[in-house]
Amino acid sequence: MTLDDTGQAGLEQLLHACASGDSAALKQLYRNTAAQLFGVLRRILVRDDLAQDALQDVYVSIWRNAKDYRASRGAPFTWMVSIARYRAIDIKRSRRREVQYADPIDYVPESDELADPDLSSIAGRDADAKRLKECIEQLTVQQRNAVCLAYMNGLTHEEVAGRLDAPLGTVKSWVRRGLESLKGCIQR
Repeated sequence: MTLDDTGQAGLEQLLHACASGDSAALKQLYRNTAAQLFGVLRRILVRDDLAQDALQDVYVSIWRNAKDYRASRGAPFTWMVSIARYRAIDIKRSRRREVQYADPIDYVPESDELADPDLSSIAGRDADAKRLKECIEQLTVQQRNAVCLAYMNGLTHEEVAGRLDAPLGTVKSWVRRGLESLKGCIQR
C-alpha cells in the first residue's frame, strides 16, 4: 500500500493510532510514506546516506509528536513533509558548522594580517600554495576576508555579509574584485 492508496484520511487515522502508542500503525505509516519522504530529504540533502539517517530521525519525531498533529492546521502528509524538511535543514546547518570548525581557516581576521593557514593542503603543492598565499596577501583586507570566508569556508555571500557586518552588495563587490585580482596575480 502507498500514500495514494491510503489517502490523507488514512494517514490521519494512522497518526492518531501512533499518538496512542500503536507501533503497528507507525510501521504502516512508514510503509505508506517513506518513499515520498525520502525523496524530499534526498532533494534537500543530496546524499543518500544523510537522507537515510534523516528519514529515521523523521519517523522518530513523527512517533513522538503524533499527538500534536491537528487536522485543522493542515493535511497529515503536509505535516510530515514539514518535519522532514526542517530535519534536513538542521542537518545541512550542522554539517556546515562541522566543516567550518574542522577548517583551520574558519575565522574573520581582526587585523590586516591573514592568518597563516596550511594552503599546501588546499592548493596541493608547496609552490602553488606559496604563490596563492602571496596573491591573497596582495588583496585589500576586505577582499581577503570576503574571499576567504566565501571560498575557503564555503559561506554564502549573505553569510559573509553577516559575519563582516557589511552590506550584501559591498560584499559581492569585494568578492568579485578579489577574485579578479587573484586571477590576474596567479596568471602572472
